[in-house]
Amino acid sequence: MYKLFSVTGKVVLITGSSRGLGFKLAQGFAKAGAIVVVNGQSVAGVERAVDLLHSEGGQAEGFPFDVSDQHQVSQAITRIEKEVGPIDVLVNNAGIHRRAPLEEMTKDQFLQVIDVNLVSVFSVSQLVASQMIKRKQGRIINITSLNAEGARPTIANYCAAKGGLKMLTKSMATEYAKYNIQTNAIGPGYFKTDMTKKLRDDPEFDSWVKQEVPLARWGDPQELVGVAIFLASQAASYINGQTIYVDGGWQASL
Repeated sequence: MYKLFSVTGKVVLITGSSRGLGFKLAQGFAKAGAIVVVNGQSVAGVERAVDLLHSEGGQAEGFPFDVSDQHQVSQAITRIEKEVGPIDVLVNNAGIHRRAPLEEMTKDQFLQVIDVNLVSVFSVSQLVASQMIKRKQGRIINITSLNAEGARPTIANYCAAKGGLKMLTKSMATEYAKYNIQTNAIGPGYFKTDMTKKLRDDPEFDSWVKQEVPLARWGDPQELVGVAIFLASQAASYINGQTIYVDGGWQASL
């Protein structure tokens, strides 16, 4: 049974994993025996993350690159495959926010979020999948959001990107399945991260989240690790094109 959920020895590339939810996923995979490839734009940030994973006994390599720059992505993927090993699992986690009311949001603010949160997933996945296709195996896990299903003010760009990512996940699952590549998504609800600190520090918003979530609390990033490892393991070999929401029961409750 243990082997059914094993990711030991698998090479797992996690974009945007030098901090936040991505780093927690990196820690989880490293502790489970995977060889984690840490990514971020900051060289120093990636190095810090890798050093911390090493100090915890994990196997990790760092590759700083901008997921929205296809040339950088192509060079990095080639190096990872050559220097670390064939990528078994890709976790598309990198994302940004550019908050503004819809009537004030600029085209640049809209396109920046679409580019990083959606277009980069297409670009990175296409390059990684080109190698997975040759090997006739692979797992792709996209980190979408509760906002793929529901919107709230000031994040129309983010909602559009995550809603698009939900459908891109289905499209990737449909087209890559013939190569024995399974593509799924994880949709976090409201989690305690650097990105949500302002919201958590707002007493009104904090209270609203706790009232709306049946579990009456924010999620801990560690609570995403189990579902990610499950989707990367043999236990999920017939799961394809699904989004698993980790939201404390938000969508289940009226």
